[in-house]
Order: sequence, then structure tokens, then C-alpha cells
Amino acid sequence: MKKLLQICLLLIPLTSFASAGIELESADTDLSDSKSLANGAKLYVKYCLGCHSTKYIRYLNIADDFDLEQNNVLKDIAPEGAGIYDKMLTAMNERDAKKWFGTTPPDLSLIARSRGEDWLFTYLRSFYIDTSRPFGVNNGAFPDVGMPNPLWQLQGEQIAVFKKEHGQQVIDKLIINEKGTLSPEKFDEAVNDIVSFLVYAAEPSQVQRRSMGKYVLLFILLFGIIAYLLKKEYWKDIH
Repeated sequence: MKKLLQICLLLIPLTSFASAGIELESADTDLSDSKSLANGAKLYVKYCLGCHSTKYIRYLNIADDFDLEQNNVLKDIAPEGAGIYDKMLTAMNERDAKKWFGTTPPDLSLIARSRGEDWLFTYLRSFYIDTSRPFGVNNGAFPDVGMPNPLWQLQGEQIAVFKKEHGQQVIDKLIINEKGTLSPEKFDEAVNDIVSFLVYAAEPSQVQRRSMGKYVLLFILLFGIIAYLLKKEYWKDIH
């Protein structure tokens, strides 16, 4: 019990990072939208897999769960040379990671469960220029982040406008200083697709579980009606 309490206390800061920076924005994930999930997987492989694995997901899972042809997954989503049974593992080795980043980038299989989808959505949108940082960027949701902005080409570059609050400098808003290849609206859609994929990766069975849920509820309803009618039949002669 004591160990469980310690774990819970350690998780509290993970849900409150944004309070020191900017307010969380709401993600709009839809695990029934296979097109969004497939695009999220494609963007994840292109912009995130270079550093971060999702070791519990195989490309075969993506094909089966998103109703995609295996050949199309290998062609459009998986990195060149990957097999359909391969796990989504980064090609970066730990020695290089520690040399470049000071630590090994974490596996993101469970990031959506530990941080939450709103936090992820806000985090990926909240990088801004900060020349004092090693990679030249900081993050409004994760102050003093130790990684570059993986989506800068799509989003462009942002600058932070600060204001003083309770004697401290806090971020008032983020402004696009240099445009990326996507409009702000399209960029938000892309980020939402990546977040949707990470929500799926954190618990792949929830796709089937949610689709099965309506049938379970229907069964419970029908069973309740039958049980009620049987109860009336058994007790009608007692009064």
C-alpha cells in the first residue's frame, strides 16, 4: 500500500505541468476513425519513431485494427525495410541517444495513459523559440524540455509572449513567427491524429472493447426485461 501511494504521488506532477506554463487544450480523439488513426501512425513513424519506440505495437496490429491492407501499411506507414511482424522500434541506439540528448528518449507506448491526451495535444503544439536551451526551443506545457521540436517543419516556429503574474513571468500566448508547411488548422488536425494514435497505442484492445460495449449493454437490457417478466410470472399467484 505504501509503495502504491508513492507511485500515485509521483504521478501527480505529470498531470499538472501545464499549470506552470499554458492551459491545456482539448484533444478530439476518435478511435473509431481509422483514417485519422492511420494518418497518426504515419506521422508518428515519420517524425517521432526516429527517437521514440512504441514497443508494444507491431505493424500487423495497425493493419488489423485499422482495416488496412498489410502491403499498404508497409508501403505508406512503416519505415523502409520493416516487416509486417516487426515492432515499432526506433533505430537509435542508447549510446547515441545519451550522447545527443543526455538520456535515452522514453518509449511512448503508455504516454497517453500517464500524461493524458489533452496534455499530449497541448505539448506537441507548444514548442517555442528559446535560444537559452540546448536545442533552441522550450515548451509551454513542459518547461525546460530536453528535446527539439519534431514537428517544426509542419508548424513553423513560434515565439512566446510573456506576462507577469504574481511576480513571475508566465506565458501569455504563443505566436507563429515563421510559417510551416501546414496551416494552423491543418497542423492541429495532424497533431490530433498523432495523439489519437498514441491513445490507441496505450491500449489497443479499447478499439474492440468499445465496439463490443454496445452489444454488452443490449444484452444486459434484454436480460433485465426477461428477468423482470419472469419475476412477475413467478410472483403473480402469491398475492
